[in-house]
Amino acid sequence: MIATMMVMAALAGASDIGVADPQRRILLDALRPAVERDLAQKVKFVVHRLRRQDRWAFAHVVPQTPAGGAIDFRKTRHAERVEAGIFDGPDVYALLEQQDGRWMVRAFVVGPTDVAYLAWPDEFGAPIGLFDPGAP
Repeated sequence: MIATMMVMAALAGASDIGVADPQRRILLDALRPAVERDLAQKVKFVVHRLRRQDRWAFAHVVPQTPAGGAIDFRKTRHAERVEAGIFDGPDVYALLEQQDGRWMVRAFVVGPTDVAYLAWPDEFGAPIGLFDPGAP
């Protein structure tokens, strides 16, 4: 019972960032350079989840070409993972932290085959409710 109450309290603190929220663009603009470096190309994002709690934010996005096309991951540094079957789709998961008024990318993964971000609360001290693994 106490454990359930603790999880509910943690989840209550995080909120989704909607399309009209000015923080959305700020967070995506903070994430974009890291993903563009990783993929060695310009990208825009399709947002599946963007959440914030206090100074932390969590993003689940899919990068696309600026024209809205799919990224060919066989032409990125992830080509070997794609060929080996250990690249699980185009999804990017990222943890951002606000420091001195600026959003900084603390960690991100591209095409993980597991739920890589579940270790981030312990690793970085981010609130577990931010990640809400049970949400769609």
